Amino acid sequence: MVSDRNPSHGGSADPSDRQQPTLDEAVADLAAAVEAADDERFGDALRLVGGLLGPAGPRESAAVGPRLATLLPDTPPFPRSRLAMMVGACVERGADPVACADHVLAGLREALGAAQLLVERWQETDGGELPDPDRDNPAEALGRIEDPDRLDEWHAQRAVIGWWTLHLWQMASFAVYSYAAVRTSARASGVTDVLVELADRYSGGRHDLKCLVHLARTLDDEPLLVLDRPTGTGYLLRMDGLSDNFQLHTLLADVLIGGGHLPGTRPDPEVVALCRTEVPDGRRLTAFGSFNLVAPDGSWIWNEGTPDDIPVVDGVRTLVLDPQPYERSWSAGRFIQQVPGDLRLERVLTPAEAGARLAGAAEARSFERAFR
Repeated sequence: MVSDRNPSHGGSADPSDRQQPTLDEAVADLAAAVEAADDERFGDALRLVGGLLGPAGPRESAAVGPRLATLLPDTPPFPRSRLAMMVGACVERGADPVACADHVLAGLREALGAAQLLVERWQETDGGELPDPDRDNPAEALGRIEDPDRLDEWHAQRAVIGWWTLHLWQMASFAVYSYAAVRTSARASGVTDVLVELADRYSGGRHDLKCLVHLARTLDDEPLLVLDRPTGTGYLLRMDGLSDNFQLHTLLADVLIGGGHLPGTRPDPEVVALCRTEVPDGRRLTAFGSFNLVAPDGSWIWNEGTPDDIPVVDGVRTLVLDPQPYERSWSAGRFIQQVPGDLRLERVLTPAEAGARLAGAAEARSFERAFR
């Protein structure tokens, strides 16, 4: 006897017999929910996509990443950050980072500005500890900061959403900024400058933006002119994936001292490897300073900064090396482990070229002035 659940006999299929939708079909349903502005349907569709994305392979994830990114602008505000996290996960599995980046970085920009708005309004309402997104109720925060005369309902909601979701936008943005093509595009378009400025203004404290800012400011395929004042020599190098000046300092010593161009002690090869591609194995290795890094105007370039701090002079970032005023040491490695670094010597300047460049460089500021 044939079961009366067989569709050919007019019955309906048991839900347990229905085939699980594919990730591609789930994304299509999510897009339809966005198009229909159906928030309830969207929530169910987003949960399904998240559940299917977890076990999906690299090929499937790579295929749906850009499609998910295009949905971000029209997605309901609170779950938008969760969708951005899914986009970031797809990028980490091989989705085109450039195709995914614009809407993710736009969401970060909105969240940064909105979160700062909440911080400022919070201080206007007697201050105190800022809300904890993991513990506190966003509706209570909204009730506290909303005021028809100062912050209307729309802007208050925007501020709360930004504060509650900024950490998710950080993670999604870190995923796309980990790729040189995104960093290059975002820098050229001015997006990175805007994001770094917003991050510098941000005073919420709860969200540590240092890693993301260092990553966003990382330079790729960037020429660097280095002038060594004690020897009167000059070198044209090229930087790739350098996210901090501790890393740059070590690689300068490896290329210039290790290459026999400058006197001094070559860094330990293991220390150099950590600045390029190697991952720490639990041991604490120490790097030692070789130079004082100075801008052509005499100001110091601090190891705690990034190569982006080095000024552009006549179209190329220019750095002067002076003797160290005091001994320096630090933990070896690179600040952004996910990005390999490289520094290559392209050519040695002629004595005339180096002399002309050095003639235009100011003497380094004194120790006392540098710390003011």
